[in-house]
Amino acid sequence: MSSSEFDTKAFRQALGCFPTGVAVVTTRGERGGAIGMTVNSFTSVSLNPPLVLWCLDKRSERYPTFTSSEAFVISVLGTAHEEVSSQLARPGAHSLDHIPLLPTELGPPALADALAVFECAAHGIHDAGDHAILLGHVLRFARRQAGAPLVFYQGKYGALA
Repeated sequence: MSSSEFDTKAFRQALGCFPTGVAVVTTRGERGGAIGMTVNSFTSVSLNPPLVLWCLDKRSERYPTFTSSEAFVISVLGTAHEEVSSQLARPGAHSLDHIPLLPTELGPPALADALAVFECAAHGIHDAGDHAILLGHVLRFARRQAGAPLVFYQGKYGALA
C-alpha cells in the first residue's frame, strides 16, 4: 500500500478503539507563567531509573516551550476533571488561570485533586514522525487513595465501569 492510499482518518479511528487515561502536563512558560496541555499518550518507561514519557505534536503552539523546558509535571486526571481536560486540549495559549492548582517543589504546578502527580526533570526528546517523545525522569510523585480515572475512548470521555 502506498502512503497516498493510507487512510489517516480511519487509522485515527482505529487507534481510538484503545481506551487511554487522560493527563495534563504543565511547565513554566517563557515569561514564568505556567501553561498546560491535555495528553493521552502518557506511559511508564522504566522503574530504575524512574522514567515516563508523553508525546507532543510538533505543530502545537506549545511545542517550543515544552521541548526547551528543563522540567514538567504530569497530573493524572479523574472524572471530575473532564472540563479542565477539554479546555487544555484545544488550540491556544493554555493558561492555567481559573484552574485549581497545587505548587510543586520542581516549579510547574500540579492540578488540584489529580489522581497522581509526577514531577519530572526533562530526560530526553526523541523524534517520532509528526510528534516528539518527551522522556521525564521522575524526581517525586504522589497519589490519592481514591478516585475514578478519566478515560478517553473513540473520541469521547468516559469512566471505568
